[in-house]
Amino acid sequence: MFGIDGVELVLIVVLAILLFGPDKMPEYSRKAARIFVYLRNVANNTQNSLREQLGPEYSDLELKDLNPKAFIKKHLSQEVAAIEEAKREIEAMKATLEDATKNVESEMADARTTAKASTKVKEPEADDAGAEASYRPAPFDPEAT
Repeated sequence: MFGIDGVELVLIVVLAILLFGPDKMPEYSRKAARIFVYLRNVANNTQNSLREQLGPEYSDLELKDLNPKAFIKKHLSQEVAAIEEAKREIEAMKATLEDATKNVESEMADARTTAKASTKVKEPEADDAGAEASYRPAPFDPEAT
């Protein structure tokens, strides 16, 4: 309950009996129980009054949520989860983009090889008149563009 295990609880009881004596222990234990119940009631009343005063959006408020670390963790956990989901989506998009880039590069390489094969200079065949025509590309002029 308070982070005390069985051995520590027994040790506390033994020390209390030694310090206060067996005849005073029932009286002190009743007082301790009354104090514990009183503090628990105060905490519950404070929690209920906070819920009423803050409105319906804080209906799930608990006292442990008022701890700044717990409050931030509770309210930012959704944001952190959204950021993590966005990171996973971005990494999936990167992988898809890399696959698409590889596919495009391979298709371009295939297109280059087919273009090179189809643009090989062939000797023109003789036309009907038997005249031989030779293929010569036009001279390139870089300033013409």
